[in-house]
This record gives sequence, structure tokens and C-alpha cells, in this order.
Amino acid sequence: MRIRAVRFPGASRAAEAELLALSPAKPGDQLLALEPEAVQAALERHPWVKSARATRRFPPALEVAVVEREPAALVDLGGLYLVDRDAHVFKRAASGDGLDLPVITGFARDDYLQRRAAVEQHIAGALALLDGYAREGLGALASVSEVHVDPDEGVTLYIGEEGTQVRLGVGDLPQKLSRLHRILSALRAEGRKAEVLHLDNRTSPNRVTVRLAGRSAEVGPRSPASRTAGKAGPRGP
Repeated sequence: MRIRAVRFPGASRAAEAELLALSPAKPGDQLLALEPEAVQAALERHPWVKSARATRRFPPALEVAVVEREPAALVDLGGLYLVDRDAHVFKRAASGDGLDLPVITGFARDDYLQRRAAVEQHIAGALALLDGYAREGLGALASVSEVHVDPDEGVTLYIGEEGTQVRLGVGDLPQKLSRLHRILSALRAEGRKAEVLHLDNRTSPNRVTVRLAGRSAEVGPRSPASRTAGKAGPRGP
């Protein structure tokens, strides 16, 4: 009853050789003597493995079903790290990962080490914002390259090939994303591009200011883009 093979269904990013090296059960070991819980715990030390479940098979073999982490974004912690949809930072990003993901910024490595729960909460908020951005259909207008989180000033997005700065601030983010969709659609219809979009006016939440690319003046209240967005003024908040 010795193990003839160890299989890892579900593994893709986690290399089979790496998983086998972590596993305490190897080909040639006694099948009935292995402890599935020990195998599972060992494999879950691999950064890509979210969970593992070991099962004995006959003819004698060990099958470990692997569920891998799904990277949702990169986070800058003095170096780029992968973060999954549970806001869990699980691996330092490497060139071989082949990922093109938005980067969450605003934190130092010491912030994460000393205030991990608070930083993960901010990361979770940034991921929720990215989900809302996608649901709003904004990805078809401009992809997000960076989400900058400031505990006091709120959230700023950098979008599109030009890196347009979108200041969302704090609160009412679904409404702001809806307003952003209208602004970007109107600007596209006019053949214009923005350098900075202010949607973070705390005293006048419906007020939006747009600074057009290549111009120092901002969009005035009679512009189609500003009419679509709501009230706009000559100066920022």
C-alpha cells in the first residue's frame, strides 16, 4: 500500500515540483500512514495556495485538490506585492507572474507590519472601489492603473493611458463613480481628455471640476461635460 503517485488537481501557478517538495507525503510512503491534515497544512504554506484537501485514492495514490489564490491587485509596500480578493497580501510580485493589475498605493511597509488590520481594511476598500468601477462599466472608457489611499483625504484614481487623476475623496463613492461615467462619456463625445477630475468637494458634493489636458483653464459651467456632471466651477474644491 505504498503511494505510487501524488497528484495536485487545481494547481496552475503553484508548480507541482514545489508542492511535492512541501508535502510530507511522497511516492513510496505508506498510503494508510499519511495524515491528510498535515499534508493540507504543509501545502497551504505555498503563497499561491489558498486551500488544499488531501484524499487517499486506489490504486495507492495521494490526490491533493488545490484552490489557488486569485490576484486582484498589486499593493506597494516598499515593493510590489500581490493581494487577493480577501485583501490578503500573499506574495511579492515577480516578473514571471505575468500580471497586469492596478496598483494600490499609500502605505509603507512599516504601516503593514505595525497596523496590518487597518491597512488590510483600506486595501479591502480599494478593492471594493475597483469592483464598483467595473460594475459601472468605466473600464470600457479608461482602465485604472493606480488607486491611491489617504486615510484623511480619501481615494484618488489614476486612469487611462494618460494617467488622468480622479480625486474621489471620501464617501458616496457609488454616486461619484456614476458621475464619473457621465463625465468621461461626455468628454469622449467632445473629443477631449482631462488631466484632473475633482469629485471630492466636501462642502458641495455635487460640484465637479474638470481640468482639460493641454489647457490651464478648467471646464466651465456651460460646458456639455460639466452640465452632464452637475455643477462645475472655475476653481477646485
